[in-house]
Amino acid sequence: MEHAMKKILLVPVLLLALSSLAPAQKVTVKGSNTFGEELGPHLIDAFQKLNPGIAVELESKSSGVGIQALLDRECDIASSSRAMSEDELRLARSRKLVLRNYTVGYYGVAVAVHPDNPVKNLTDAQVRDLFTGALTNWKDVGGEDAPVRVFIRDPISGTHLGFQELAMERQPYVATAQALTNYAAIARAVREDRQAIGYLGMNTATHTGARVLAINGVAPTAQDIADQLYPYARQLRFYTDRKQETQAAKSFITFVRSVTGQNILEELGYTRRSQLKLPTHDDLP
Repeated sequence: MEHAMKKILLVPVLLLALSSLAPAQKVTVKGSNTFGEELGPHLIDAFQKLNPGIAVELESKSSGVGIQALLDRECDIASSSRAMSEDELRLARSRKLVLRNYTVGYYGVAVAVHPDNPVKNLTDAQVRDLFTGALTNWKDVGGEDAPVRVFIRDPISGTHLGFQELAMERQPYVATAQALTNYAAIARAVREDRQAIGYLGMNTATHTGARVLAINGVAPTAQDIADQLYPYARQLRFYTDRKQETQAAKSFITFVRSVTGQNILEELGYTRRSQLKLPTHDDLP
């Protein structure tokens, strides 16, 4: 009898112990593949180590899906690599949402060549044609009479698709392009091959020995990215409904925009927002 009573008493104690281990709060983030492919999981992992009482759930289908989920009140945060459309803003107003736009950082890529390549600038059309194979000789863009060798990220990388969207009008890469698993490998290939061209993360581009090209006369500097002059960059944003922001969601956003969060962002090849003196947030009309 005494043994049975001990078992009965242990059950609520055990349940209480288990419940104390479970996160007390939850944040749901839906949206951009650009954010969710690699950056989001790294940020969430670091955030939850510091905030074990908050669980962050991530779904990455597209910016449009995330924005629609926010408008339908199905998530706390919509991650997006584009600005909201007029139709989306109109729908938000009709549903009495008060939208808030937080800049997270910038996703972008730099086009790089061998240091001795005489080509220093390409137009966006020339970049597209080189990576799709419409142009196959450097003389076609003012360089030497030599074949172009293209190096790209592997298909499972978010950048593989991201560069197609940013620079190639979603056209396929030239069949002879060599896919490598990281930026360091691309930088090494470009540095060692006078006829090579490839793309690199913004933060690594200037430290690899490869030479970064200007596009349409614009170099991939932090300021030109912030001013939206460099063509291969997108602003990463979090959208929220100001009236529905939870403290847990605010904590996650604050972490992502903190020095620690921005360091993670930069380590993964993105351009940090904290150096650009951007406002805390923008409330949308």
